[in-house]
Amino acid sequence: MNFEKIYQEYSPKIYRLCMGYVNDPDWAKDLVQETFISVWKNLPKFRKESAIATWIYRIAVNNCLRQIGRKKKTIGEQILVQLPSPSPIEDTSEQLAFLRKCIAELKEVDRIIISMVLEEIPQKEIAEVLGVSEGNVRVKVHRIKQLISQKFKEYGQF
Repeated sequence: MNFEKIYQEYSPKIYRLCMGYVNDPDWAKDLVQETFISVWKNLPKFRKESAIATWIYRIAVNNCLRQIGRKKKTIGEQILVQLPSPSPIEDTSEQLAFLRKCIAELKEVDRIIISMVLEEIPQKEIAEVLGVSEGNVRVKVHRIKQLISQKFKEYGQF
């Protein structure tokens, strides 16, 4: 496994994932850098028990959760996050802004799940990253979608 190839393939995805947590481009870049430093250091130890993508996402998720925990303790405030637009062109529509607001209000685990769903990561891989069953992921995704749909209906966005 070539580290450069791994970095080129996964760094944009990991950046979007980190942005989904922190909504700060500089902080997200730092998290990506920390993630890939860990990948580089531990690549020889990678046992191939899971897909390389799953392993990298797990490292990134752990880094994000650890950093958010530190930031909350340091600042003493809740961090609100937004997911970046999946397209390179920023969509400023009211519905997208409302969707981001709804996602920002989710629990941390739910935010990571919906971020990975938006990245089109298979539910099996999401389950491996989070250490839960695939059925549990399906249930959580369904509940998250219901919650967001309900908020849209309440505010007349649908």
